[in-house]
Amino acid sequence: MALAIPFFLTLIGLEYWVSKRTGKHLYNFNDTVSNLSVGIAERLLDGLTLGVFYFVYDYLYQHFALFHIQASVISWIGLLLITDFLWYWYHRLGHEVNILWSVHVVHHQSEEFNFTVSARITLFQAIARTFFWSILPIVGFSAEMIMIILLIHGLYPFFIHTRTIGKLGILEYVFVTPSHHRVHHANNDQYLDKNYGDVFIFWDKLFGTFAEEIEEPTYGHTKPLHSNSFLWQHFHFMLEMAYAFKHAQGWKNKLTMLFGKPENINPTYRRVLEKKFVIHKTDKQHSTRFRNYVVLQISLVLLTLFTFLLFAHQLDLFTQSIISLIILITLINCGAILEQRRWIFYLEYSRSFLILLICFIQFNESINPYFLVILGTSITLYFKTLNRQYLRLIYG
Repeated sequence: MALAIPFFLTLIGLEYWVSKRTGKHLYNFNDTVSNLSVGIAERLLDGLTLGVFYFVYDYLYQHFALFHIQASVISWIGLLLITDFLWYWYHRLGHEVNILWSVHVVHHQSEEFNFTVSARITLFQAIARTFFWSILPIVGFSAEMIMIILLIHGLYPFFIHTRTIGKLGILEYVFVTPSHHRVHHANNDQYLDKNYGDVFIFWDKLFGTFAEEIEEPTYGHTKPLHSNSFLWQHFHFMLEMAYAFKHAQGWKNKLTMLFGKPENINPTYRRVLEKKFVIHKTDKQHSTRFRNYVVLQISLVLLTLFTFLLFAHQLDLFTQSIISLIILITLINCGAILEQRRWIFYLEYSRSFLILLICFIQFNESINPYFLVILGTSITLYFKTLNRQYLRLIYG
């Protein structure tokens, strides 16, 4: 998982270079930062929970397996086909059932379409998929086989999130290609709710959800999300669903808000919640200093994530938790900076405290605790001055 990070970043850089050479506008600064932030959080949390998913599959296999299927060429092919079949139905229901859409919605928020969009996966979505894939160990596939197939199955979609590759001839009849997946991410009427497949496209053709790419799509939600906020992107539809549930009359209508289709939820509810949480999207041109600061934060958090995943097994649980919290605070901070929030200083303050705490734990023999006390006291006394200087530095 750690080594995958530089691999994917290299491909993202290559796609960006190709887009600049060909004159295509494939990358938007705010959009790219948001995409990477969601992806970093998913990789972080996935690294901490992957063992749990393995345990679930292994437990089901050991106690409830109907058969015990041995590894062979045929069984590997069969496992891949069944995995993709289950994905098709998870993915389709993820667009048709509110409670599943609430965890999948994050993937479709980007108004661009490039490799960074493939990073828009959340831990909530990973948990939801696990319920569908839990059929696999009950059928008789071991946890080892399942995890290997899921790694392959999770790798393939990265390559279909791009506008730099056109149609691929005969491959279009069997595999999900970039052309097919562009249709799936489109908000054009003729493309809505189409092409749910992940590796194979014949499921869509079999169940009547296939659409061919005829014209260049436009991307994102039919109701665009007016925010770059990391937290709002993750939780806005859950809040809309809860708000709709609260105001629905009768249990039948309340259950419809949970298990009905997304279009059943009144679109005005989002505007009500946006006003309540003061949500707005800032698309103004940022200064070079501003952009460099955000890029620096994302770069440092990527480096931290890479190092963390590489050496997490050597760290105790408390240190792992603190580092994870530092990464998550940084991601929330990046979204808040893009939203021009004034409270970002409090996040910086919290993050600095946690970094000092980590340093003290790791190097306590070389750091004088009185120094930390004096530093903390000084920051507290000059809090307002530091806050004002920080906001001037970031926002001008």
